[in-house]
Amino acid sequence: MDNQPMNFMIMNNKIFRHTQIYLDKALKKYGLSSGSFRYLFTLEQKEGICQNEISARIGNDKAMSTRIIQKLEESGFLLRQPDAKDNRAYQLFLTDKGKEVIPKVRSEINLLQEKMTKDLTEDEKSQLLKSLYKVFCNTCKENITGGK
Repeated sequence: MDNQPMNFMIMNNKIFRHTQIYLDKALKKYGLSSGSFRYLFTLEQKEGICQNEISARIGNDKAMSTRIIQKLEESGFLLRQPDAKDNRAYQLFLTDKGKEVIPKVRSEINLLQEKMTKDLTEDEKSQLLKSLYKVFCNTCKENITGGK
């Protein structure tokens, strides 16, 4: 299998693209996309964080995060408020609309996960998750993304 590393990369990319396409279609009815729902989930865990922190947690650059946050704010999912401690920063908070859509989005993601793993046993699902986590940790350890 001389092409095993390339096959791994191609398969990883294809899975990512197919999940994005699926989520973009599924989340469109809520006014969200595959790139925006993570901001709501992150705020659900820690409201009041600043844009830079949410960018770092999600892994998007600041410019991309600013565009997504602006769209989420315009759509009524979140509020940006000036940070009382740092007038250059904004704190982010979920609106009622943002809080209400989260369970619906989570349901769509669960449905996708069920579709993706429908032919796997519970042991295979568990092993897959463990293996993917190891791969993820290795990408962080090896600093392959250009920053820690």
